[in-house]
Amino acid sequence: MIRLINVSKRYYTSSGTKTVLDNVSCEFPKGRSVGILGMNGAGKSTLIRIIGDAEPADSGRIDRLGNVSWPLGYTGGFQTNLTARENARFVARIYGYTTQYIEQFTEEFSELGEYFDVPLRNYSAGMRGRFAFSVSLACNFDYYLVDEALETGDARYKEKFRRAFEERKAEASVILVSHNEQTIRRNCDMAAILYDGQLVMYTDLREALERYQYLQTLAH
Repeated sequence: MIRLINVSKRYYTSSGTKTVLDNVSCEFPKGRSVGILGMNGAGKSTLIRIIGDAEPADSGRIDRLGNVSWPLGYTGGFQTNLTARENARFVARIYGYTTQYIEQFTEEFSELGEYFDVPLRNYSAGMRGRFAFSVSLACNFDYYLVDEALETGDARYKEKFRRAFEERKAEASVILVSHNEQTIRRNCDMAAILYDGQLVMYTDLREALERYQYLQTLAH
């Protein structure tokens, strides 16, 4: 279970204050896959980083019962001066896995070849994403956090990742951030809508999608 208790998050910009979360309290139940819907600029990526403890909230508390991944595909937590191999070993030590297992899984799944021993600063965005996805899948989390993109690489690699992710999803919960309704339908069984600083949870996925469609019409 992941629970947000009176969580607030704001950004101060040259055009004014941007409120992402305004005293939000909600619960992400274990054993369910929750899609977070929100229009561009709503703060979906910020929310997923806060849930994953990659970014602090301004106030409030997040209770996490179980192992929570960092956002899949998120590369901000890796050391770009280190190689993929060295980063994989670092992840293994942080999460209590044997370095040999995490290193071997990540090297084989990422298919980076000789670049596995090259510093991440020399990678393209696609290569960094492939590494980040691979090392995430190497760990067995209770909650997998996914920010927008679920796939990277060519069609063959996308299918490889999709199968591996389906295996993980069968044993874990997923919190998936997206503005793409088809991605939510394919991967989630309930949803929440982030809108105007509030996060409203819906146990009925169809009801959530209908509400989101209505909000989209108001925005245009």
